[in-house]
Amino acid sequence: MIINRLTSQDNQEEWLRIRKSYLTGTDAGAVCGMNPYKSAIQVYMDKTSPEIEIIDNEAMRLGRDLEDYVAGRFMEATGKKVRKSNAMYVSNEHPFMMANVDRLVVGERAGLECKTASPYTADRWKDGNIPEWYYLQCQHYMKVLEMDRWYLAVLIFGKGFQYTCLERDEEMLDDLVSIEKGFWENHVQAKVLPPPDGSQNADELILKYFHRKEGAVTRMTGMDEQITRRNELAGLIKKMQAEQKTIEQELKMYLGNAEAQTGISDQYRVTWTEYETRRIDTERLKKEKPEIYEGYSKVQKTSRLNIQAA
Repeated sequence: MIINRLTSQDNQEEWLRIRKSYLTGTDAGAVCGMNPYKSAIQVYMDKTSPEIEIIDNEAMRLGRDLEDYVAGRFMEATGKKVRKSNAMYVSNEHPFMMANVDRLVVGERAGLECKTASPYTADRWKDGNIPEWYYLQCQHYMKVLEMDRWYLAVLIFGKGFQYTCLERDEEMLDDLVSIEKGFWENHVQAKVLPPPDGSQNADELILKYFHRKEGAVTRMTGMDEQITRRNELAGLIKKMQAEQKTIEQELKMYLGNAEAQTGISDQYRVTWTEYETRRIDTERLKKEKPEIYEGYSKVQKTSRLNIQAA
């Protein structure tokens, strides 16, 4: 069902306002805990906050500017024709699910998602693989528009172009709809914050919305078990890091005694190389050239959680 012909290029603020009332394809991976760049907490805050935050950066602009190019490469590679879909769709069966799609494929019950990717993330696309959150995004679109398949094309800067065809997966869609429905009803509509997931994104949002610089001491009830477990994990991580470092030192000594920089075992190839790195001495710069230091320094908000025995 088409609810609006509005696009982000027409009126980005209104477009974002409408999207607050639904779960979109880009929300699917975050709600399922599969998107490393977006957490369920971020989705919740976006849907429940009256604020409309317009976020843009160079990578997002490149994605928009090169969408036509990626679509053109897809048509060139496949011989298929695609058309723009300047519409906002909502599922008839699940009215909390919404979709904005890049292209629809002419003559097929299919769509096309156009992506651009950094060469540093090329491994995620190796051997025809795609990031999990993009797979969920395309399945979400298939459910909303009741399509049979979805094509995903990606331009990896400096590496090449590739595309894949994702078939509709009913079992996956049953799980996806169940998760999205539970999130929408139990969190967004109920105004209940979802639990944190340990991601950096969740860290940043918790600092933004929950940290208070000053205030009275709060009596923490029912949190001792989590704090005890946190301390146990911290100790375990410290031991594991020490064990990892010990093994690395043993490998270096083995290669050093063998007078070789590279070693080959039945399963692995190990290379030990020495290299130089150059870092700015910030303390000296601050002392000797304070005006330059101030001009190029950037303030970043962070926080520290201190835990001590009572």
